[in-house]
Amino acid sequence: MREIRIEHLRYVVEGKQILQDISLTLGGHEFVGLIGPNGCGKSTLLKHLYRVNPIQQGQIYFDDVPLADVSIRESAQKIAVMGQFTHLDFDFSVMDIALMGRTPYKKSFDDDNEYDYALAESALNKVGMWHAKNRSFMTLSGGEQQRVMLARALVQAPEYLILDEPTNHLDITYQLELLKIVKSLGIGVVAALHELNLAALFCDRICVLKDGIIQQLGTPKEVITESTLFNVYGVESVINYDEYDIPHARYVVEDLHRSKCYEAAPNICNVKESPMIGDHHV
Repeated sequence: MREIRIEHLRYVVEGKQILQDISLTLGGHEFVGLIGPNGCGKSTLLKHLYRVNPIQQGQIYFDDVPLADVSIRESAQKIAVMGQFTHLDFDFSVMDIALMGRTPYKKSFDDDNEYDYALAESALNKVGMWHAKNRSFMTLSGGEQQRVMLARALVQAPEYLILDEPTNHLDITYQLELLKIVKSLGIGVVAALHELNLAALFCDRICVLKDGIIQQLGTPKEVITESTLFNVYGVESVINYDEYDIPHARYVVEDLHRSKCYEAAPNICNVKESPMIGDHHV
């Protein structure tokens, strides 16, 4: 079974300890969410996995092979990355963007072939963007651009998909659409997420980080609790559970309209009229 194993990972920047003795195993078919306050180390941890940050202390293994012993080309074939913002210096068509996912498999000046185009067509169909294959990427909305970038990641045919806060600037419709597609892939997914109720809906396990330390690791029900939210975020909350035992957080705001509970995302947990996603419902 495929897995990524992180052992005793530490990372220091300008004398500040960003990651402190992180040990975590990521299964090849599970969706693992990383949650925690801003600056807790989520993105720093992910950047180690896709080799932007060098390993200072500790080790990362891909199927028992140290990541440092895996070539950049091979790791790019195994691990695809999708972030929250997309910046391009030049404009490309939607099809061109999707085909960029084949880059790790190409040598210099190799042309795209029929197989590459078939993968791109399949990926764009999966994310609902095949109709826009000839459109300029720059003319798309933010949600459409994210779906195209997801298609590019799928064209890589990765074993793992890393999501670094990919839904932060999307409305709830696009957030749900994107994460439903990701959940359906059946590959390993590691995602830094801010919206706790989305994490509860889609993640198999959730890892809670604070000050570069893993505070808690477990199922959504084990992790999304009043005590965890208070200890990690400093906020009071009320946790309810739907008929599938999925937790849903509401935040308590004192002295505002006579102290009401405000749901983080009030429409997410309307499960009774929604389709099933794996073991979750939205």
